[in-house]
Amino acid sequence: MIPENKLPAVKKALQTAFGVSEFDEIQQLTKGLSSALIFKITIHENPYLLRLITRTDAMADPTNHFVCMEHAAEAGLAPLVYYLSIEERISITDFIQEQSFPMHQAKEKMAQLLRQLHALSKFPALRNSYFEMMNGFVTKFHAANIFPETITKDLFEAYEHAFSLYPHNDQQDWVSCHNDAKPENIIFDGTRPWLVDWEAAFLNDRYLDLAVVANFVVKDEEDEIYFLGKYFGEIDDYKRARFFIMSQLLHVF
Repeated sequence: MIPENKLPAVKKALQTAFGVSEFDEIQQLTKGLSSALIFKITIHENPYLLRLITRTDAMADPTNHFVCMEHAAEAGLAPLVYYLSIEERISITDFIQEQSFPMHQAKEKMAQLLRQLHALSKFPALRNSYFEMMNGFVTKFHAANIFPETITKDLFEAYEHAFSLYPHNDQQDWVSCHNDAKPENIIFDGTRPWLVDWEAAFLNDRYLDLAVVANFVVKDEEDEIYFLGKYFGEIDDYKRARFFIMSQLLHVF
């Protein structure tokens, strides 16, 4: 199940973290879209999560990923880390047994979790900002003429107008972000949520994380006011307008 070329590194990780050379049980997990190999392993009747990064291109470089994950784990926002090796591209963390996450709890607890995340010392920044990547992708999609202009004209004009309005060069609201806080990367243990899969974590606009989470927990204006209120404490027209525009940009992206 574990690639043969990874076996020596896995044995080293197990020995370093737990003083054993092999696990008692192993089960591959396929939830999510990560290219990494992810396993639930059992050692002395305790479950852990083993992640093996198998890609070798620049996008799979775990340096930033592991730094952000470890920082979040130290703050109690991500599962506890037992072993990390950037060179061997391996991590072992706590395994959180997932429970159903009721929507009424998600609106409150995810807002609080994002507030804690965004208060951390700043994650590394990307060379190209999220907005540059977003706009580049949308522009290329538009230029490809995959759909007739009669269908997309109004959409792309609205996107360009929204993008021009959004203060994407204002870095006062740039904070440590997960950037991919969709349901697959949120584990609720019955009491509190945890964020996992930190491959996309970097310094970014706080409203991006808010819009990603809200896409799954905010269904109407009442939900929006409640969610933003739990995050900001006090909200005003500017915060709601900025959140609204970011949400529209994210929908198009």
